[in-house]
Amino acid sequence: MKPKLVFWFLFFYAISPPLNAQDYKNLDSLLTEYHKRPNDTIKVNIADRILQNLTYTDPERAYEFAHEMVRMSQQLKYDNGIAKGLNQISSYFFNRDELDSAYYYTKATMDMVTRSQNLGGILTANTRFANLYDRQNDFETAKEYLAKNIEIYRQKDTISYAREVDFKFIGSTFFMLSEIDMKQGRYNLALKNGLQALEEYRERAKNPLFVADAHTLLGQIEMKLENYGNSIEHFEKAYKVYKDFEDLLWQSDVLRFIGENLMYLDRHEEAIGYFERSIEMSYKNNFQLKEASAYNLMGNAYTNLKKFPEAIKSLNSSLEVYSKMDNPTEINKTYASLGLLYNETGRPDLALPYLQKASAISDSIQSLPDKADAHLKKSESYRQLQSFELALKDYVIYDKLSDSIFNNRKSQQIEEMRAIFDIETKEQQIALQEKEIDVLEQEAEIGNLQRILLGVGLLLCLLGIYALRQKLKRNKLEKEKVDTELAFKKKELTTHALHLAKKNETLENLKQKAQELKASENTSGYQQLIRTINFDLQDDNNWQNFSKYFEEVHKDFNSNVKTKYPEVTSNELRLMALLKMNLSSKEIANILNISPDGIKKARYRLRKKLDLTTEDSLQDLVLSL
Repeated sequence: MKPKLVFWFLFFYAISPPLNAQDYKNLDSLLTEYHKRPNDTIKVNIADRILQNLTYTDPERAYEFAHEMVRMSQQLKYDNGIAKGLNQISSYFFNRDELDSAYYYTKATMDMVTRSQNLGGILTANTRFANLYDRQNDFETAKEYLAKNIEIYRQKDTISYAREVDFKFIGSTFFMLSEIDMKQGRYNLALKNGLQALEEYRERAKNPLFVADAHTLLGQIEMKLENYGNSIEHFEKAYKVYKDFEDLLWQSDVLRFIGENLMYLDRHEEAIGYFERSIEMSYKNNFQLKEASAYNLMGNAYTNLKKFPEAIKSLNSSLEVYSKMDNPTEINKTYASLGLLYNETGRPDLALPYLQKASAISDSIQSLPDKADAHLKKSESYRQLQSFELALKDYVIYDKLSDSIFNNRKSQQIEEMRAIFDIETKEQQIALQEKEIDVLEQEAEIGNLQRILLGVGLLLCLLGIYALRQKLKRNKLEKEKVDTELAFKKKELTTHALHLAKKNETLENLKQKAQELKASENTSGYQQLIRTINFDLQDDNNWQNFSKYFEEVHKDFNSNVKTKYPEVTSNELRLMALLKMNLSSKEIANILNISPDGIKKARYRLRKKLDLTTEDSLQDLVLSL
């Protein structure tokens, strides 16, 4: 994922105009122009562009420049220049991980841009606050600041001073939301926000580097979702831009990502070619972390190809590069790779020391998946050494960690479903509000016309005809509003049904898991869990809520069925309601908590009761009621 310091380098353009590829190469000419000019606002803006270049090449010099920029802007009483300088000082402290100082200067920036009603600056400060909280893993507070930006964006037509802002870089807000969603394991939400960021960058920013960054983020999300073909496509688009801009850092990273995708597709020979290119580029430019990571992945590719000498050489090279780094945070992955390699070659005695190190580091950085993987590989090493008691001990630890990871993922999935439902509900509410605003505006217009009619007697007939046309227009709007409300209720009904199906499916999976654990461990607590799940599966409250939504959308359906077919039971009426919604047999089975075969039998009995022949369609009959 792109480091946050680079992200701030990009998002700062919400206050400052973005550099193009040529600006990166013309620092000397910018400095010459800066020293020649008298103190004025143009000189302040030149200083701002110089700062964008120096921030990540010479941060100490950038820090001094930023203070000089603030002093010059204060003398000129140029509020926008003061805000830009304060923002750059905040960036300096953020990149040094001095978060208290970064917070202080971000607040000073926010105070300045709020007083001057600099909406671009407000958007930037909100995102900087979000980034500060994100760095501290306070994701919910970070999202609150990003939500403020989205609210401003949506209300831009009603905020007077917002009309002067083009929102060119609002995509960065969606970009960061996507990053946070990915950290929280909410990959579908991350994909949605990432695609929104890409669209905003294309339509508003029209800057190829921003678009490339969005493709890089989307490539990582698609890789998490195991959509490897889509992932490679995004990375290839990003690579072309990075190559045009001579961005070697991200060229090397994207090459590594493409190689990793190819490994997952079992195209190991192709993957090795990409890793070699990434390693060569990283070595020449001293990108040590990226070089070490690429060596590790290449070692895994050779292991999968059973080319063990090449694998050992690659993994040892990875360790050698990590040894030169002050804080080799990902070295545990290489230790685990060496453990796997020596297990594969029948040398578990050599595997164990590496796996012990991998486990200890994974534990220290609280990486549950890496820790579970290390214990599983250790269990295999002990099994090969015929130390079965130790093998069992490590496997039990792996099993517990896997259960914990499984439960975390299920919780994340449920939270993601709830978040998606809330977002879709809010979007529908916004659509309804817009229709209501249209109706109110139309009513106000009609009211004005009525007052004019009272005062202008000579034009009474003509104005009466005009008012009638306006009334017809209003009726049309009222009808559109009713149609929108009905569509919203249909959306609520479908969402409620799918949520009910997903809940029952999840509960059934948990029930099966509890039954397996009960059979193997004979623990009485699992019986209570099973009873609780059974109670929830049979709870009629969920169905009552569903019935309420269904009756609002499909009025008189139940009464029509009972009048025409009085023999139909309540359970059969439920089945007909779900058929009316065009749900699949699997979804109906999940909602009714019965097997797919049970659904087939229920449909057969219902057909007999409705006296349908083999040529008649049960679905068509239900839809016609």
